[in-house]
Amino acid sequence: MKAFNAVLNVIRRHRKFLVTTHHNPDADAISSVLAVGLFLKSKGKQVYMLNEDACPDWLKFLPATSILKKASEVARLDYDAAIVLDCGDLKRIGGVRRFIKEDKPLVNIDHHMTNERFGSVNVVRPKASSVCEIIFDLFKEARHPLNRNLALLLYSGIMTDTGSFRYDNTSALCHKMIGELMSYKISAARMYKHLYTGIPVVDMKLFTDVIHKARLLYDNKVYCVTLPKKIESRFSKSFDLREKMFTFLRSVEGIEVIVILTELNPKETQVNLRSQGDFDVASLSQQFDGGGHRKAAGCKIYEPLALAEKTICQALGKKLWIKRS
Repeated sequence: MKAFNAVLNVIRRHRKFLVTTHHNPDADAISSVLAVGLFLKSKGKQVYMLNEDACPDWLKFLPATSILKKASEVARLDYDAAIVLDCGDLKRIGGVRRFIKEDKPLVNIDHHMTNERFGSVNVVRPKASSVCEIIFDLFKEARHPLNRNLALLLYSGIMTDTGSFRYDNTSALCHKMIGELMSYKISAARMYKHLYTGIPVVDMKLFTDVIHKARLLYDNKVYCVTLPKKIESRFSKSFDLREKMFTFLRSVEGIEVIVILTELNPKETQVNLRSQGDFDVASLSQQFDGGGHRKAAGCKIYEPLALAEKTICQALGKKLWIKRS
C-alpha cells in the first residue's frame, strides 16, 4: 500500500518520535499509541508516547501503559517526526498540540470519515473498524512479527471499536485478524471481563440514579443523559462511565440516538453521540466543530451544561425532522 510505504519511509529516515492520540482516550486510542510506540522501540527508535490525558485506570491492564506520559508533565520535547493516531483533526490532541512543529513530518493514521487529512503523510481508512486494524496491516506491510503484547493491544482496540464484534463495522477481515491475534494465547473471556464487565458496587447506585434521570425525547427515539461535574467526580476512576451507559442504553428498544453531555467546566460541555439506526451523528457533531463516525461521534459545546443540552437537542431534533420528512 502506497500510504504505508510513506509511513515506513518516515520511520526509516528518523530517530526520535512523538506518538499521540485524542484527549479522553478510549481503548483503540491507547492501544494504537502503545502498539506503534513498541514497534518503534523495537526498531531502535527513541519514542515519546504523550497524551493530553492519562491512561484510564480500566485500561491499565494493557502492556506498557506505565510509559505513557501526560502533556502537562513535559516542558520541552525534542523529536524528529510525529505520529497522530485516531484523530479526525489536530485540535483533539489537546495540550500535545503545543509540541507539534510545522517543519517536522506529521503522520496521520485514522479511520474517521471526518478526518481533515492534516498530516504530511495521511493513512485514513474510514471503512476500517479501528485504528488498531490499520496498525495490524501496517505491521504486515513492514513484515514486523507480532508478539503477545502487540496482539493484546491490537485485540483490545478492534474488540472495543466493534462493540465486541456487534457493530456494522465488524467485517470478515476483522474476524480473520482476531483469529490470528488469539493464537498468541489471548483469552476472549478474560479480555471481555477487563473491557466490559465489573461495575464496582459503590458505583451501582450512582449509575442507576443517572440512568433514571435521563430524558427520553422525540417520541422516545432519543435518550439524553447529563453529567454534572459534581456527579461524575463521585464515580470510581476505574469505572468507564460513558461507555457503560452507551452499552446499557443501546439495549433499549426503539432508541435511535444516545446523547451524553459531560460538564467540563461552567462554560464548556463535552458531547458524546451514538446512533443505533441510520442517523448520522458525525454530521451533527460537525455543526459544533466535532467529528467522528456515522454511528459514533463527539464534540464540545462552549456553553454551560443545561444550555448545551438544549443546543444539541434542538439541532438533533431538526435533523430528525428532516430525516423523516
